[in-house]
Amino acid sequence: MKILFQSRKTLFSVPGGDTVQLLKTAEALRETGCRVDVSTDLEPDLAGYDLVHLFNLMRPQEVYLQALNAKRQGRRVALSTIYGPYIEYERKARGGLAGVAARLLPHSQLEYLKVLARAVKNLELNRGTLSVLARGYKTLQAEIVEMTDVFLPNSGSEMARVHADFPASAAKPCVVVPNAVDTVLFDPETVTVSPELQKYQGCVLSVARIEGRKCQLELVRAMRDLPWKLVLIGKPAPNHTAYYEQIKQEAGPNVEFIGQVEHDRLAEYYKAAKVHCLISWMETPGLSSLEAGAMGCNLVVTEKGDARDYFGEHAVYCEPDSVESIRSAIVHAYQLQGSARLAETIRSAYRWRDAAVATAEGYRSIQKG
Repeated sequence: MKILFQSRKTLFSVPGGDTVQLLKTAEALRETGCRVDVSTDLEPDLAGYDLVHLFNLMRPQEVYLQALNAKRQGRRVALSTIYGPYIEYERKARGGLAGVAARLLPHSQLEYLKVLARAVKNLELNRGTLSVLARGYKTLQAEIVEMTDVFLPNSGSEMARVHADFPASAAKPCVVVPNAVDTVLFDPETVTVSPELQKYQGCVLSVARIEGRKCQLELVRAMRDLPWKLVLIGKPAPNHTAYYEQIKQEAGPNVEFIGQVEHDRLAEYYKAAKVHCLISWMETPGLSSLEAGAMGCNLVVTEKGDARDYFGEHAVYCEPDSVESIRSAIVHAYQLQGSARLAETIRSAYRWRDAAVATAEGYRSIQKG
């Protein structure tokens, strides 16, 4: 099969977990014999492609036009939903005018305004943006659902959210494709911590883009007066520089900001760390938690989203808006021995080659007979 992967225009300029998921899935599929290309174009020529695989229902402005283009050219559509709305964060924790708007407006209208704001502030303006502004955020999402032939969520609980918000999706095929880790890159038996990173041995680590919904400010507050170093890896998301500055102002002497780190260098940081924290308002479940767990870190994860689908009772859970809950979870996780069982479970059950097998199963379910 020859597959075209497509996603948001900012896939590489503002990388996130969906960037890693897309690239690693493509790599694993190629190893099975599939031909996979990646494009962020809105209306590419699909001659020679068997189907189009789209990513991220949360960004309908591009995915809508890509799906429409696929249907116009007679191609089937697979969709990795990556569907984790941050409704609770927007209404409970977001500050400023955006927080006021979140508490007054339906979620779809708030997302509409965010698309407009990104178009003005970040110059994220294309025909997809105009489609959202002309027709509405949730309308485009619903039309993407209608054009999708098979859904490929990262968990059953994620797909339940899609079914709840878009009932038409329940009538279509669905294959769960769990997120995964590179078990060669993230292998605690082969990774060694370089001399310059030895100072991070035993630290509390958090690898995530820095933005309000990832709760790094609450994490910094929770780490006050604790005896361990907190290491934050990631760069501020666009429009979150004020949040980043507040974190730096409140950070104590035990907090170190690393900035963006190349993905293949993260293994050393995970190997050095004792605990990894990803305490967002929503995760599905968070690639950095999977990677850190595979490297032997004890995990502190959010109660919100799909983390329990992956980690069960092998992680310590917290409420993202409670500094006391986060602090208690960190202390508990730090006192635990390393979870060899969790690391082995992740390394055996969440591999990219398994994700490729499940993805290919989804493709086969919609091949024309």
